[in-house]
Amino acid sequence: MLVSVLGFGGAEIGFESAPQADVDSLLNAALDSGLNVIDTGECYADSEEKIGKAVANRRDDFYLFTKCGHSSGIDLPDWDPKLLAQSIDRSLKRLQTDCVDLMQLHSCSADLLRMGDVIDVVLRAKEAGKTQYVGYSGDHDDALYAVECGAFDSLQTSLNIADQEGLSLTLPKAVHRGMGVIAKRPIANAAWKTGGEPPTNGYHKTYWERLQKLQYDFLIDDDAVGKALRFTLSQPGVNVAIVGTKNPSRWAVNSAYAQLGPLSEPVLQAIRNRWKEVAPADWRGQN
Repeated sequence: MLVSVLGFGGAEIGFESAPQADVDSLLNAALDSGLNVIDTGECYADSEEKIGKAVANRRDDFYLFTKCGHSSGIDLPDWDPKLLAQSIDRSLKRLQTDCVDLMQLHSCSADLLRMGDVIDVVLRAKEAGKTQYVGYSGDHDDALYAVECGAFDSLQTSLNIADQEGLSLTLPKAVHRGMGVIAKRPIANAAWKTGGEPPTNGYHKTYWERLQKLQYDFLIDDDAVGKALRFTLSQPGVNVAIVGTKNPSRWAVNSAYAQLGPLSEPVLQAIRNRWKEVAPADWRGQN
């Protein structure tokens, strides 16, 4: 795949109930401006359905990634092989396609991966033509096992100014094995933009707490989001960074930041050095 450096992440449009009209406008404008990766998941509320309605008629214009593993309305336990098979078929129906480009196991534990059943399901989906490639989405030791086991074509993992474990734990090994690398949460959810108050969204709170200790000086700049995004995009081996938004105007802003290219080496090293000085061993990758 020849992917755009920025991809669209579909979690927010599902979890934050974006109107379908906004999704239509956002995705079509982004595709027109060069986006060619859309990433979602079966557990992101109605994200798959909204994406299917918005751009199924442009299926040849982009690569479509989704994830499986959680029950999300199917009356079977998480990670049950029957659940996985059913949810893959449901995802295709929601997305209005016969085949996705990448089907990912979503935050599956290393213990489950070792048993082999869940991997077998996505490999059978690949053999049946329901996906072109299979991948793993997750972090820390689970992601490390997923890389080392050799079953997956790609790794999606958290990489940003507040989440750098993967830069040494998994990214070099994934690159060595020729895996595609998808960086999720590349701007750390802009968790510093709360006016000094802790975010009410628990999904953002861990990064906010870390950033209080990291105290990067550039976070007071007007282009702090751009610098954070470019930090992630500057990492060797990252093929695409998945940015989520429900704001139709935000895509153009993020695209403009990406077009500025990598950060300078001194700026990159300053961010990395600050992480190494401050981050304790328990600052693990966030699923």
